[in-house]
Amino acid sequence: MNKLFISPEHVLQGGYFHATLRKLQEPNTSIEPHNIMYPVFLLQDDDAMQAVSSMPNVYRYGINKLIPALTELVERGLKSILIFGIVETLPKDPTGSSADCLENPVIKALPKLKAALPDLLLACDVCLCPYTSHGHCGVLHNGVIDHAGSVKRIAEVALAYAKAGAHIVAPSDMMDNRIKAIKDALFDNKLQNQVSVLSYSCKFASSMYGPFRDTMKSSPMAGDRKCYQLPPGSSTLAARAAARDVAEGADFLMVKPGLPYLDIVRQTKDKYPNHPLFIYQVSGEYAMISRSGEGDDMETVLMETLLCMRRAGADCIITYFAPLILNIISMK
Repeated sequence: MNKLFISPEHVLQGGYFHATLRKLQEPNTSIEPHNIMYPVFLLQDDDAMQAVSSMPNVYRYGINKLIPALTELVERGLKSILIFGIVETLPKDPTGSSADCLENPVIKALPKLKAALPDLLLACDVCLCPYTSHGHCGVLHNGVIDHAGSVKRIAEVALAYAKAGAHIVAPSDMMDNRIKAIKDALFDNKLQNQVSVLSYSCKFASSMYGPFRDTMKSSPMAGDRKCYQLPPGSSTLAARAAARDVAEGADFLMVKPGLPYLDIVRQTKDKYPNHPLFIYQVSGEYAMISRSGEGDDMETVLMETLLCMRRAGADCIITYFAPLILNIISMK
């Protein structure tokens, strides 16, 4: 009888016929609470709570509603959040002056969050688009990005969040050289060892941000963001963007969106294995997975997606599914 196998190395199934053996074949893919960061939307009205129509089970909170919701999640293992401020009555102007004013909801909330939840890691998204009258992520001059003015304002906002109590500032604007400007500001104010910088280093001009922009009311009034977010088909620009941010002192890197860009995740992790790497599972991904099935079927799709992100090199996944994931982890 002819042997089916040329050599023992071709007998693969002997290595994963048992559930425990299968886990051994999946190194660095576990999903623990520290691998998850929960994005939260913060309103000006301290007592408000609003459902997000385009994102089931996602809410916008005033701080008095947010703290009880987070307290419950922290008790179930939540380790970190990413905060986005939403203004409804504060003025929007060309330079986004409400982004770092004393009445900004993020600046007001940070001391309360630190007091109520001292062990929770607090990251703050840093961008001008929710606060500018034109809806772009930087300052404009004659309808185009004013680079120097944009970087200056982003650094000012990041410093304001740092002084208010943020552990991490996360610039999502994609302006060139803003990491250095933020790092310089932190050093100048002796905060360099107390506040980290998470760079949205590989952020693509994706079609998957729609529900988020509706939630934040941050769509541009004119034009788009393709001149400062990366073309979806480019891996080389993503490599250059990550290299730029590493050189300027970024503590952590990010790829956004997640699942469609796992090749970029692998590329970035291979190049910078010593930098923790974040993936942002964006609002469009959340909406698609939410519609992928009911109950256990949807949860299976979700957990497979997270496993694939970890396999590709992600150390932390920013996801609106965080409350559900904590439930799934606790059940296991």
